[in-house]
Amino acid sequence: MGRVNTEVGEQLRRCRRRRGLTLEEAAAKIGKSKSTLSKYEKGEIALDLETLYALAELYRVHVEQLLPRPETAEDENSPAPAFFAGLKQFYGYLFDGRDNSIIRCVFDVQAESEPGRRRVMLYMNYRDGDYRDCENTYYGYMEHYDAVTTLTLTNAETPMEKASCQVLAPYLDAERKWALWTGLSSRPMMPIAAKMLLTKKPLTADGALAKELKISKEDLRVLKLYNMLAVT
Repeated sequence: MGRVNTEVGEQLRRCRRRRGLTLEEAAAKIGKSKSTLSKYEKGEIALDLETLYALAELYRVHVEQLLPRPETAEDENSPAPAFFAGLKQFYGYLFDGRDNSIIRCVFDVQAESEPGRRRVMLYMNYRDGDYRDCENTYYGYMEHYDAVTTLTLTNAETPMEKASCQVLAPYLDAERKWALWTGLSSRPMMPIAAKMLLTKKPLTADGALAKELKISKEDLRVLKLYNMLAVT
């Protein structure tokens, strides 16, 4: 069994179980036999494109969520700014005051779609275990400009929900960067803006990190001064 077939199969099994479907139920919905779907999940046979898209639609995920992570994300002809250079994965953290928890995120950087524009998958609010088993998945693009990197994302399960992440001065290298996350909350339904910390390596989700992620007195002072939530 090849690496690609095995990784795709594992993700198929994970998505099916998240939807609460048995092998028989999922196979019937896409017009395949239980044994064929089982072989897909075990990586014993390769998926054809038509079946791949049918399963993505059934499991309500973006098709790239079913594909393996890229081996490389860097293009010599279109290098990324210093913070993102050579990264095929980075991490994001938000503090959720609704339940006083830290939302952990993983960004998978995919292939370049055109110069300066890379595809990105975001896995938001994952627990222990595989980060792809998460509350929300987004797909979209990361674009680099002189002074800012912008991520424009769409919720894979609810395409009406859009999100954006703005990162200032990506050409300055560092282990971590503050960013502004804007999007639509579903609990309750409302537009939001929040501080997001981006890092090259995963962090421990503890009290010290939560304190950093919370809106500080200085954040409030700047907000009152400019009537804007500014993240630097």
